[in-house]
Amino acid sequence: MTDGHSRNGAPGAGTYRSWPDLASLELFLLVVEEGSIGRAAARAGLTQASASRRLDTLERELGLPLLLRTTGGSRPTAQGRTVAGWSQSVLDAARDLTGGVAALRRDRRATLRLAASMTVAEYLVPGWLARLRDRAPEVEVALDVLNSEEVAQRVRDGDADLGFVESLDAPHGLDRLLVRQDRLVAVVAPGHPWAARSRPLPARTLAGTALVTRERGSGTRTTLEQALRLALGTGPEPPALELPSNAAVKVAVQSGAAPAVLSELAVAAELADGRLREVPVAGVDLHRPLRAVRRPHTRPVPPADLLVRIAAEGE
Repeated sequence: MTDGHSRNGAPGAGTYRSWPDLASLELFLLVVEEGSIGRAAARAGLTQASASRRLDTLERELGLPLLLRTTGGSRPTAQGRTVAGWSQSVLDAARDLTGGVAALRRDRRATLRLAASMTVAEYLVPGWLARLRDRAPEVEVALDVLNSEEVAQRVRDGDADLGFVESLDAPHGLDRLLVRQDRLVAVVAPGHPWAARSRPLPARTLAGTALVTRERGSGTRTTLEQALRLALGTGPEPPALELPSNAAVKVAVQSGAAPAVLSELAVAAELADGRLREVPVAGVDLHRPLRAVRRPHTRPVPPADLLVRIAAEGE
């Protein structure tokens, strides 16, 4: 392979060396905002000469002209405007990552003990914690990432103040609140026969196919099983392969092991760049609620109320 990626889509060593410096991307966005390298440098606490060198290096690394420099200021090229949009997304994701990692480092003295199912923890919790940090910087969060059944049990046992789960049935014995809707999608490798279908896949065909699945207790697996039973009166075939994470399932599907059904949150990037293909399914509703859960008849932890509100606000 020559594009820095392995067959399963994982980046190779060359890809890591080509990643741009995040501070340089942030500086580039400041130039776009200010229309001037000098003003952007002042905001970043740099000299203009140092800022210019960083921007020159960024352009060389990317192999693109990003800025048109004139005596009246600097403005992005057409390519630079596109890169600016992408850069903002990258920087937002990096901030979410650092917020999530900080939560994982904190110990049991944390103000809020949080448990979240894997899909919610991977794709939604980092953004929620970033917004929580903006509104209540004094709050410390300890995060446990589990499957939905384990999250519910952690909350019942009093070992978590708040949980987020992802299944059709609400966990028994807990107060729950809908925070958003999610949708499961069937996905295959680009070379799989289903990828060439012109019509939706019948639900019975999906149920009769051995899939790559998450482990028992996963909200994703439980949702699929319940949805097929509601629609057809029968659950899916025993899995072709059972794996403990969304990432592992996606790698298996990309390798051609078998199709899978995962949250659209988990496969958005792979669908966008063509590593996976979505297969529409007819005859079964694959939508599911994402819920916040906590023990009834207990005094709410104030940061938990704030985090639930943030989660319910959406994007």
